[in-house]
Amino acid sequence: MPESSAAAGSGRTIPGTPAPVTPFPAVGTSVPGSVGTSLQILRSLDSGPRGLVEAHAEERLARFGENVLPAWRPVPWPRRFVRSLRDPFTSVLLCLGLVSAVVSAWGTACVILALVAVSCLLRSTEEHRADRSTAALRELVATTATVVRRTSADAPSREREVPVADLVPGDVIRLGPGDLVPADVRVLRAGGLTVHQSALTGESAPVAKHPLDAPDPALAGAGPFAQPQLCFQGSSVTSGSGTAVITATGGATRFAAAHDGRARQRGASAFDRSVQGISWTLIRFMLLTPPLVLMANAALRGRGLETLPFAVAVAVGLTPEMLPVIVTTALARGAARLARTSGVIVKRLPALHDLGAVDVLCLDKTGTLTEDRPVVEAAVDGSDLPDPGVLRWAALSALWTLQLAELPAPDALDEAVLDAAEHPEDSAYEGVAALPFDPVRRVATAVLRRPGRLGVHTLVTKGAVEAVLERCALDGEERERLLALAARKAESGLRLLAVARADRPARHGAYSPADERGLTFVGLVALRDVPAPSAADALDVLARRGVTVKVLTGDHPGTAARVCEDLGLRTDPAGGCGEVVTAELVDTLSDAELARVADRATVFARCTPEHKARIVSALRAAGHTTGFLGDGVNDLPALHVADVGICPRNAVDVAREAADVVLAEKDLTAIDRAVLAGRHSSGNIATYLRITLSSNLGNVIAMLTAGLMLPFLPMLPAQVLVQNLCFDAAQLAFAFDRPGASALRRPAVLRSRDFLRFITGFGLLNAAADLATFGVLALALHNAAGTDGEAAFHAGWFTENLLTQALVMVLLRTGRSAAERRAGGPLRAAAGGLAVVGVLLPLTPLGPLLGMSALPLLYYLLLGSVLGLYAVGLTAARRRYERRR
Repeated sequence: MPESSAAAGSGRTIPGTPAPVTPFPAVGTSVPGSVGTSLQILRSLDSGPRGLVEAHAEERLARFGENVLPAWRPVPWPRRFVRSLRDPFTSVLLCLGLVSAVVSAWGTACVILALVAVSCLLRSTEEHRADRSTAALRELVATTATVVRRTSADAPSREREVPVADLVPGDVIRLGPGDLVPADVRVLRAGGLTVHQSALTGESAPVAKHPLDAPDPALAGAGPFAQPQLCFQGSSVTSGSGTAVITATGGATRFAAAHDGRARQRGASAFDRSVQGISWTLIRFMLLTPPLVLMANAALRGRGLETLPFAVAVAVGLTPEMLPVIVTTALARGAARLARTSGVIVKRLPALHDLGAVDVLCLDKTGTLTEDRPVVEAAVDGSDLPDPGVLRWAALSALWTLQLAELPAPDALDEAVLDAAEHPEDSAYEGVAALPFDPVRRVATAVLRRPGRLGVHTLVTKGAVEAVLERCALDGEERERLLALAARKAESGLRLLAVARADRPARHGAYSPADERGLTFVGLVALRDVPAPSAADALDVLARRGVTVKVLTGDHPGTAARVCEDLGLRTDPAGGCGEVVTAELVDTLSDAELARVADRATVFARCTPEHKARIVSALRAAGHTTGFLGDGVNDLPALHVADVGICPRNAVDVAREAADVVLAEKDLTAIDRAVLAGRHSSGNIATYLRITLSSNLGNVIAMLTAGLMLPFLPMLPAQVLVQNLCFDAAQLAFAFDRPGASALRRPAVLRSRDFLRFITGFGLLNAAADLATFGVLALALHNAAGTDGEAAFHAGWFTENLLTQALVMVLLRTGRSAAERRAGGPLRAAAGGLAVVGVLLPLTPLGPLLGMSALPLLYYLLLGSVLGLYAVGLTAARRRYERRR
């Protein structure tokens, strides 16, 4: 059984009416209801075995509130809109818009502020829609519970169903198979009670619960989830029945500890780090540009503050002002497509980019790599030889225990045994009695009447290996040999049931656990976890996409390793993918050492929630972009620290609230589709940034040079505004582009250094083309003078800028094959429209209004030569860049 530890939490104990309210102990101290006998706990809660009086229950409900989790309040849409302004580029654009307004550049100010408003509107609307979709998926932890209450102090107690929200501390409740534990409780009575705590601890096997009044030295120092007398909200009853008293409700439960605001704080994600790195690089350029323009014009041309609008226009020209709109539109389209085609809900838009950048995916094996359904691997005798009789005896025990004990359904192990047996319902055997599984005994026994054996009853016992061997008539050496055999099989990843039997004289009296003595060992039934059908193929696809899978589980190292081997995830050092690392080793490592180990290892076994979170943090510290897939309260710490937290739709409520992405199913194939969608959107954003920034940098360099060389401004502020509007309209096509296949093969990471090298190299090439245009204009306009010459120069440079931008949009779509570059698409259409506007606008009546005039035919011929050489240079530089990548 996997080890577990307490999930971090806090709350309060709510005692009975006479006693004062005491705070809920912090982690590491005693848990409410864990210290003292059952009678002492009932007295401290001013309750008793007959339950609360209805009037007292109503008083406590009014005093301490409903038994509901402290829900996170949805963020109002206006607040989301305002929070969108915190984006670095959006903030810079807002400042530039205000500066433009101050210097009376009203056109520039209106355009910039409109872009800011559109970006914030798109982002806040899409995230608000995602929140509404997630709210529709919320499921209650439980709806009703069976409670024992009295109408008055002298009235008899009655059982009745009440809404879970109406439960209060001190209520006595009944638990049965399939029930969800509605609050934190102390077990008063139990019969074969086992609960699933996987949502809290990650354990895949049920945990036995029973009353415990005397302290057990073996449990000293164990976490609260290991205490057999305690059950916690978020657990579910697997088998048996019990009576318990509620010790904590609502925000005082350990389940509610996940709502602690401090736990929800998240560090900067991959998208945040990428955008901030690029943003601050550009912000430095933008802050330096206006002062440099002003000082240069003042020193060389004697111009004063009249050049301030031009300086602001130059800074705006360097800014990728469409970035917030492009980013939000690309991510929103990807999120909408995922929701429509795959049922995947992206709650936080930047998380879609983070999915595309993920290069390490951490997950638990249960329900993801496996079906959470064991199957029989083998049945062997004490010499480790195959023996079908072992499986037959185990199936008969499971079948008759199920029928005679009136259990609602077999547990997972019994179900696997019954499925594997050929004829477990053999009518030749007749069940006489059954002793169901008991968490203390850890065995179950069926008493059978065998054909041809009159006067003899056969006891068939199965259960935990150690417990069965204790009941067998074996000497010490033989017992140790069988224990060693079981240990070897467990190390190979198998789960084991031991089977033993004994003949007893038939009797009419009841059988008891005292009869489970002097048994004859029959053999072992070995079971293994079943890999999910799509897991192997999905892991192979993720590996080809550059995503490394790490398994973080609370199970036995052998069990985890076996599943990974079955799915093709090598876990041995010789295989090159690292070794199985246990939580004990993790505890001995420093953060730096853990980062190196985590980078090498594939499987981490016996992990607690804190171990999972620390491993994910170590991977992030090592430079990886991490995704974490989880569905339980035990996964919350890791969901918070990962770059992108992922959970399935049927995850516990708090896990869905903490996650960034909600899957329709806990399926790796769905994650692969989400990763592809993230890379699709990120590829478009990266292409936009590379093309726009390199073009903008070239234009700014050329504009600054021309401003110092010419006796007049190279472009009027109004012309810069119209040029930027044309650029912006065309660049919106980047959000609708189809990235090349190579962009989907590896994680999409926006690295500021890579962008700086790209935009510097191609920006200088663009500036060279602009400067060459000066020579063309000088040659074509050598007879023009005065204002006519200025208007013609403005028109010529305006046309050249739009044409070079169109060329850049088409030729710098990196990572595409020749066929993909030739294919049509929104980007090529936008580039064509931009070129048409660049050529025709100066010739329209709008041209003179903007200070531009018609150009001679010679200019267009010479410009065609410059653009041809520029296209050749762009193509050669792009091929060289792709080869270096």
